[in-house]
Amino acid sequence: MTDFTMEKGADGVALITWDCPGKSMNVLSMEAARHLDTLIDDALGDDAVKGIVITSGKDSFAAGMDLNAIAAMRDGAGDDPAGALFEGVMGLHRALRKIERAGMDPKTLKGGKPVAAALPGTALGIGLELPLACHRIFVTPDPKAKIGLPEIMVGIFPGGGGTTRLVRKMGAMAASPFLLEGKLSDPIRAQKAGLVDEVAADPVAAARAWVLAATDADIVKPWDQKGYKMPGGAPYHPAGFMTYVGASAMVNGKTQGVYPAAKALLSAVYEGALVPFDTALRIEARWFTHVLMNPSSSAMIRSLFINKAALEKGAVRPDVADERVTRVGILGAGMMGAGIALVSAQAGIEVVLLDRDREAAEKGRTYTEAYMDQGIAKKKATPEKKEQVLGRITPTDTVEDLRGCDLIVEAVFEDPTVKAEMTRKVEAVIGEDAIFATNTSTLPITELAKASVRPGQFIGIHFFSPVEKMALVEIIRGRETGDRAVAKALDFVRQIRKTPIVVNDARFFYANRCIIPYINEGIRMLAEGVAPALIENAAKQVGMPLGPLQLVDETSIDLGAKIARATKAAMGDAYPDGAVDPVIFWMEGEGRLGRKAKAGFYAYDEKGKRQGLWQGLAAKFPVADDQPAVTEVQERLLFVQALEAVRALEEGVLMDIREGDVGAILGWGFAPWSGGPLSWLDIVGAPYAAERCDALAAAHGDRFACPALLRDLAEKGQSFYGRFAPADAAA
Repeated sequence: MTDFTMEKGADGVALITWDCPGKSMNVLSMEAARHLDTLIDDALGDDAVKGIVITSGKDSFAAGMDLNAIAAMRDGAGDDPAGALFEGVMGLHRALRKIERAGMDPKTLKGGKPVAAALPGTALGIGLELPLACHRIFVTPDPKAKIGLPEIMVGIFPGGGGTTRLVRKMGAMAASPFLLEGKLSDPIRAQKAGLVDEVAADPVAAARAWVLAATDADIVKPWDQKGYKMPGGAPYHPAGFMTYVGASAMVNGKTQGVYPAAKALLSAVYEGALVPFDTALRIEARWFTHVLMNPSSSAMIRSLFINKAALEKGAVRPDVADERVTRVGILGAGMMGAGIALVSAQAGIEVVLLDRDREAAEKGRTYTEAYMDQGIAKKKATPEKKEQVLGRITPTDTVEDLRGCDLIVEAVFEDPTVKAEMTRKVEAVIGEDAIFATNTSTLPITELAKASVRPGQFIGIHFFSPVEKMALVEIIRGRETGDRAVAKALDFVRQIRKTPIVVNDARFFYANRCIIPYINEGIRMLAEGVAPALIENAAKQVGMPLGPLQLVDETSIDLGAKIARATKAAMGDAYPDGAVDPVIFWMEGEGRLGRKAKAGFYAYDEKGKRQGLWQGLAAKFPVADDQPAVTEVQERLLFVQALEAVRALEEGVLMDIREGDVGAILGWGFAPWSGGPLSWLDIVGAPYAAERCDALAAAHGDRFACPALLRDLAEKGQSFYGRFAPADAAA
């Protein structure tokens, strides 16, 4: 079976249909691209064929390029992987350029055959780059369809001609949201933006009719016409000059220079705008190869595309029967409970939202109402959809209403006594097969499960706040948690379209285990006399979304103080963060509790908008005369997180290396350019990492001590992914 088939109609239109066998969406492999090229040759060489329509046999057009195929091309290229990648990319460019030129005479630009793309739904990445090489693009009006070039989100950029064509079609300024931000549009917006040409109820019929009526002039692209001028102006045109100067500043401002794909994209756009079209394609291919050869790109593709998709498809799911949730009971209608109710109802799950009184439960339902109203205002939802979602949420103050729920998600206060009381009350009324999940960020699941009469059906589900925005959900397996409970939790998380990771029970689980040291390291440095601005900017310039001081302001300083007290009480003399407590407790005593109090490490205005670092810090924690190098600050902040990830893997808290990296990026934003903490250690290399651990430990303490696992990898010249990754994730 082949991915592309061709049928030549009696009307003279050759219909090429893309339909990857056994896949829900089309993805382009290099083999399939070569086969498409042979079909194009056939159609262009057949005098009976008047034109070509390219469409899909599925309800979408394509999800993009098969990135595994690109990785295989690079890895199988021997001593010249860059050369092999460049030639592979140029082969794709030549095939798409052949479609674009369509057999026309290169001098007169006449005699070509019209080629139209008919998109029955979503078209992403190469799924849009292929249509962009066609002469006209028709798309279904389906509002759920997404059109765009999201490559930048996984560490690469549109390298199949999309960068060069879109800039020449729209101009650099208009193209920038689609190229640099990966903006996706529904068909109507895509047409208004100029990504596609026509929206048609029957794209194939419309494309066929256009092909039969097209003239020579209809199929010559603007950039192939004499006198072509780039929309908005080329780099040294008065109109375009400031666009390119501003673009460089904007990209560096947003990426802090740590995302190689963004810089390479900008270089391809700038250099390509100065030369003829075919030369620009070579420049694009060169920069695309440059990005693919960068270990950052490989790590991002692996974590954010391959591994993330594998986890969402159930890579770590126990082999038990389907456990999809039909009716979920949520205990607690506060911000977390209300958020869980919202995403559950959006997924089509019936929700019983319980709180201490009816008014509180109704307030939790109102959260969904307000969210849907915002969606309606932004034209992302309809009043009918709002009513459907709200209709699935039943607010109540009666425990008996939880009968019939197959999953309970408890989201009450972080107090073991309160949680235990709710567990006993609810288990008395729910069915014997129901699974009970506790939403907690710090409390050990095994201890909480002692209140349950069915500990095998008791599990932790740690949602991140705000639930509707955060992509990660951490599932925690207690000592007695059974496989069916894990499967239920995984199926639920997949139903609500989140990315799950499964970890074993331990203090702070995985995410908080790694992020708390990051926050604490920033606070330690503040107490040592490191300039607060240096701490915060060093963190952002190494790829962290927020500096540690801003992060603790966002999560609230009193929460940090509460966690510190509870941890110290539990660990006693083994408590490792005594140097942090004086800062946190002093801030708490001063009433500077973070953003919610409009006063924290940062100053805020009346509306809660950040106004810069609080000047009062210097009086309590004077800035030292000698400041560390930026790289020293950055390594302290990255290593303190990465080493906790290694220890979690050593201790069996992490059971799959993929979850360590995907969870870190989605859960707290660990430098996405690196692919995650374990990928980052692979990038810098185990020998260097072990050496730096020794130096940091000597200078700053045992928290930087090199874990035995990392030392072993260093001595054997191995990597984390080389030793631990499943075969399909080792690239």
